[in-house]
Amino acid sequence: MSASDDPRGVHAPRMASLPESSSETAPPRRQVLKLGASLLTVGGSSALLAACGGGGGGAPGFGALPTPAPVPAPAPPAPPPPAVAAKISSFALAVMPDTQFYARYATAAESDQYDKRFGSAPFAAQTKWIAANAKALNIPFTIHLGDVVDQVGKPDQWKVADAAMKVLEDARLPYSVLAGNHDVLNDVDYSVDPNSGTDATRTLANEPYLQWFGTGRASRQATFGARDATGFHEYHVFEAQGQKFMVLSLSWRISDAGIAWARQAIAKNPTLPVILVNHQLLNIGADGTSPLETDYGKMLWEKLIRDNDQIFMTLNGHHHGAAHLTKTNDFGHKVEEMVVDYQMAYQGGNGLMRLYEFDLTHRQIKVLSFSPWVPQKPAATLNAFDQAVLTTPNEQFTIEMDFAQRFAGFNRSFGTGSATVDGSLVDQARAMILANYKEPDVAAQRPAANSDDYPKVANTLAHWRFFGGTANQPVLPGTVIADVTGNNPLHRDTLNQGGIVGAADGDIVWTDDRHYLSAAPGSVRFLNTDKNVPRLSYFLTEAAAPINAQTLDNAYTVEAFVKIDKGWTSNKQAWMNIMTRDGRRGDLPGYTGGDPEAPPMLFAISSLREVQWEVVPSPAGSRSPKTNWSGEVIADRWVHIAIVNDPVSHDTTMYVEGAPVLRNIANAPGLATLSATSPWVVGGGSWDGARADGFFGNIGEVRVVAAALAPAQWLTARKPG
Repeated sequence: MSASDDPRGVHAPRMASLPESSSETAPPRRQVLKLGASLLTVGGSSALLAACGGGGGGAPGFGALPTPAPVPAPAPPAPPPPAVAAKISSFALAVMPDTQFYARYATAAESDQYDKRFGSAPFAAQTKWIAANAKALNIPFTIHLGDVVDQVGKPDQWKVADAAMKVLEDARLPYSVLAGNHDVLNDVDYSVDPNSGTDATRTLANEPYLQWFGTGRASRQATFGARDATGFHEYHVFEAQGQKFMVLSLSWRISDAGIAWARQAIAKNPTLPVILVNHQLLNIGADGTSPLETDYGKMLWEKLIRDNDQIFMTLNGHHHGAAHLTKTNDFGHKVEEMVVDYQMAYQGGNGLMRLYEFDLTHRQIKVLSFSPWVPQKPAATLNAFDQAVLTTPNEQFTIEMDFAQRFAGFNRSFGTGSATVDGSLVDQARAMILANYKEPDVAAQRPAANSDDYPKVANTLAHWRFFGGTANQPVLPGTVIADVTGNNPLHRDTLNQGGIVGAADGDIVWTDDRHYLSAAPGSVRFLNTDKNVPRLSYFLTEAAAPINAQTLDNAYTVEAFVKIDKGWTSNKQAWMNIMTRDGRRGDLPGYTGGDPEAPPMLFAISSLREVQWEVVPSPAGSRSPKTNWSGEVIADRWVHIAIVNDPVSHDTTMYVEGAPVLRNIANAPGLATLSATSPWVVGGGSWDGARADGFFGNIGEVRVVAAALAPAQWLTARKPG
C-alpha cells in the first residue's frame, strides 16, 4: 500500500580533521531503506590454521642432523558412498506480496522502467519462476496478497498483471488472488471509518478488479471453491501429499455479510485446515520487524478467527516489512499470523517473494524469502541493495507445528502423507536461486579524512554546510550559514513569521552528528516541529541571492544528507520539507496541475516517510508537476540523497544511499521559479503563501549544482588525488 501519489495529507483528504566522536558508525547500506535493514547480514567466519615448525639441534660444530626418511603411510580407506537423504512428505506454497509497482512501472506511461534498465520485469519473472519450478518444488498452489496494481483506473497496469498471472493459468497452476486497497475504486481504511468502504458499498459493475479478475476467471482454477455474492472474496481447496487444505482469500475491506459468507465457507468444509489470506491484518513496528496488531486485524480476530479452530495461519501484505506473530485461539491452539510486503524496498520490491514449505514429516513450516528476478538482472546493474535470498530472522525462519495434533479438533484423520520428496524444498529452492549467481561486490566507501575531503565540482551554485556552533546550543535567528561558493548564504529567519506559532530559539540546535560519508563535521537539528500548530523554524536565502533566479534548464544535481527524527509521526510531520523554493506554483504561467497552493519545488518527506522530489519544469507553456519517490526511509538513520537531471533526456533520477529508486520521472527540464527574488528555503516550506511543513530531524550538507554529476563527484566521494 502506498498513498504517495495523493495530495499532501494535511491539506487534502489523502493526504580541520574530523573528531571521531562526530562520525556515525558506517552502516551496511542495506540497513538504510525500509526493508533494506533486512537485506544484508554482514558476517563471516575465521579459521585458526595450526602449523608445527621443527628445528634441528645437532652437536656443536656439526651441521644439522639428517631427517629420517619418512615411513610410508598406509593408504587411506576409500570414502563411504554419500548418504542418500531420506525422503520426506512435504510441499510448498508460493506467495506473491504486493505487486503494485511491478504492474505500474512496466507500462509505457511510466517509461517501461524495468525493461529500460534491466531488460526484464519482476512481475512476470515471479510467475515464470513458479511455472518453471512448481513440479520440482512440489508447489500445488500460489497465493497473491493483493494490491495487484498501483492505480486502479489505469488499464495498462491491469494488462501487466493479467499477462503475468496468465503464465500460471497457461501452466495449469492454480492460484488465489484478492483486491488490495489499490485495486478498488473507494479506498477507505478501517481505522478511518469502519463502516464505509467495504464490499457492500461498491458499485460492482464499475470495479476494474472484477473486470480483470472476476468470478469467471477464478472459477477456471481447478481448486476453485466459490466466491461470495460481490465477487471480491473467494476460497480454494488444494490437495498436497494426500491432504486437503483451504485457502480463504478476503479482499480489502470485508463487510459483515462477507464475514458471514466466509464463516459459511469454513462450515461447509469442516475438516479442512484453513489458511486465511487478507490484504491487511497484521502490521509491522517502526523497526521493520516487530509485529503490530491493527484495528482491522483485531476485528477479523474477533469476528472470524478466534472461534474458528480450522484457521491455523494467516497471511497478509499492505504494511511494509516482514513480521510474524503467534496468537492463541479460543481452543488454546496457536494461530500463526504473518505479514510481508516488499514494495518500499529497492526497485519496488526487487522481485522478492516467499516460499512456505509444509514439511509434514518433520512437523515444520519453513519460510524462504527470495527474488527470482535478481539473478536475471544484468551484472552491471547490480548494487548493494540486490540480494537474491534474504537471511535475517524475520525473513528466513521455521515454525514448529505438529500438524496432526493441531488439526485433531476437526480432522482426526490428518496424516503425514507419503514420503516422496528428496529433502527440504526451501533448501532446494535456495540452491536453484543461487546457482551460478554471485552477489555483487560492494566497494567499501572511505569516510572523509578532514572537512575538505570531498570533490569540488564546476557549476556549483550553492553548497551549504551546517556546522560551526556549540553542540546542542541554539542556532539563533539571524545566524548565517555560509555558502562555499560565497554567493548564496542562508540565514535562520526571524521567529514566528508567516503564520507560525510558538517557535523558539531552541527549535534549531547545532550538533556534531553527521552521515559517516559527509566531510562536514556536524549538522543542525530541527526540533519541536508540528504541522498542526503550525510550529517550525527554517533557513532561507536573501531576496537578492543569485540562486533565486536560477532555473537549471540544462541539467542539475541536488544533494542532501538528512536524518528523520526517531520521534517522527505522520500526524505531526507528514510532508515535511527538506528544501523548497518560495511561491505558489499555481501562479506560474501555464500551470495546469493540482495543489496550486504548493511551492514550485518540493524536496520533502511524505506521510509514508518516502523522499519526494516534486518540481514544475522550467519551460514556458502548459506544465504540471512531476514527481520522484523513494521507498520508505527508516527514521533515526542518516541517508544521502542525490537527485540528478540528465542534460540530454532531462530524465531525473533519485538516488538514496547510492541506489537509484524505482519511481523516477522522464523529460522534466529545469526548475521553475516564481521570480528572481523568491528565496530557497531549507528546513521549511509554504502552503498558499503561509509557512508550513517544517523539517523534523537533522540536515547536514545541501549542494545544488547546475550539472549532472556522476557518483564519483558526489559529496559521499573523496577528494581526488
